[in-house]
Amino acid sequence: MRHFITAAALVALTATPALAQTRAISASEKAQGARANPELLAEFGGPYRGPQAAYVERVGKRVAVQSGLSNAQGDFTVTLLNSPVENAFAIPGGYVYVTRQLLALMNSEAELASVLGHEVGHVAARHSQGRQRASTIGSILAAGAGLLTGSNLIGQGVSSAAQLGVLGYGRNQEYQADGLGVRYITAAGYDPYAAADMLSALGASSQLAQRTSGRDATAVPSWFSTHPNSEDRVRRAVKLAAETGRPETNPAQDTGFLRMLDGLPYDDDPSQGVIDGQTFRHPDLRLRFSAPSGYQIANGTDAVTVAGQGGQAQFQIGRGNDLAAAINARFATLAGNASSAAPAGELRSGTANGLSYAYRTARASANNRAVDATVVAYRFPSAIYTFTLVTPAGSGVGPFAPLLDSVATLTPAEAAAIKGKRVRIVTVKAGDTVDSLARQMAYRDYQRERFITLNGLDPDAPLTPGHLVKVIVNG
Repeated sequence: MRHFITAAALVALTATPALAQTRAISASEKAQGARANPELLAEFGGPYRGPQAAYVERVGKRVAVQSGLSNAQGDFTVTLLNSPVENAFAIPGGYVYVTRQLLALMNSEAELASVLGHEVGHVAARHSQGRQRASTIGSILAAGAGLLTGSNLIGQGVSSAAQLGVLGYGRNQEYQADGLGVRYITAAGYDPYAAADMLSALGASSQLAQRTSGRDATAVPSWFSTHPNSEDRVRRAVKLAAETGRPETNPAQDTGFLRMLDGLPYDDDPSQGVIDGQTFRHPDLRLRFSAPSGYQIANGTDAVTVAGQGGQAQFQIGRGNDLAAAINARFATLAGNASSAAPAGELRSGTANGLSYAYRTARASANNRAVDATVVAYRFPSAIYTFTLVTPAGSGVGPFAPLLDSVATLTPAEAAAIKGKRVRIVTVKAGDTVDSLARQMAYRDYQRERFITLNGLDPDAPLTPGHLVKVIVNG
């Protein structure tokens, strides 16, 4: 059962902080956060500018002041990110983030508060210190410079923003942040049981993502990839809520929150390209390509990543006036030396769907192991685009041959037909069923499962006329 609480039922904003004021946010923490903030904004699509952003900021600051870090709401910067990945995180200096995709999963303001409270708990407990990114071949391209020089990419190549914002927490840290978050939202006047509801919703969404696996790639971490979860955490969250002394209730649906979501973009922003199953299409760049079977696509603000067991590929806009120049420029960037000579390896050429391309493979070292680095450049009518491939030594292009063969241009009509998705709030009418409303979901598959998960519904319970539900529509 989901527990909702209406805005009218919330206590006054002057609630006493949940923890005694033990310290202020230090100048060094503020400086650290200020340096990382621009990098995180770039990595997660930038700030979302729609009307929902102010709503998230208000709730986030209301919860954050309960942490004891500061009594001044101005010390916290709360940002709604234009990202199609379900995630939330916080970094030192009072910077708190939630993505629009995660916001769309929520069904009450209390659930939003619980996520923000949990992230503030990580900051208050200084959990950002001492975390390490797992060393995998998939992290090589994120590091970039130093690939061809054998540098320790994991230790020094990954941005400070990634180190601060999207690394995983241990179980004890998660439990501690859960406890702090429940205390914060209770002191702010929210239903403490919303934390357990949100964890359950995230669990259901994570399970659905594993089944659909189209847009849910791993290059940009989802909430559960950076916040280890278990059913035990849900049980603990219920226990923490009970310990506040607040009774477990079943309040009215939070219609104000749901109406606020109406029109919120969902999944990919068309201006950054869209992922449809195994295919990526970009209307402005007028291109498309498809990931090999078993590989996943993740769309970032400055690159698109295709990752799987056999390696990783990264798509970017190339530099230089011709194919060879673009390849050499990319290798120079990977080597961390813009003036370095072209690497050893024969320059080869080919065509795909009428497009000329060239590529070169060089042996490289990453994390003390040998890999093949291949740069492929395509000549499009208006620009040169590149793929950088990293595969086990001796593989060369390896499993990415189908990807390279799939690169093609989009016609003007095909580009114009690419539309984004949005959240629409629908009032349940007499005779409506889960199945009839799920058919409005703008997906070819798993319509019923997506509708149930998005709305936190019991699949066997009838819908109540007059209630609001979310559907995802095109346009």
